[in-house]
Amino acid sequence: MPNKIIEMGLLPETSFVILHQAPFSGPLYIEYGEEKTRVALREEEARFIFVEPEN
Repeated sequence: MPNKIIEMGLLPETSFVILHQAPFSGPLYIEYGEEKTRVALREEEARFIFVEPEN
């Protein structure tokens, strides 16, 4: 699964914004990058992303 995340452009140090999470543990919708790319991540995919709060 990490290769798919890297192919989407979610590299280390990439900042993103959580837009919405679908109900009942549905996909997590995020936006990232200069082009404001929006993707939906399933829980299985999102587990590979480590988040640090921006200071």
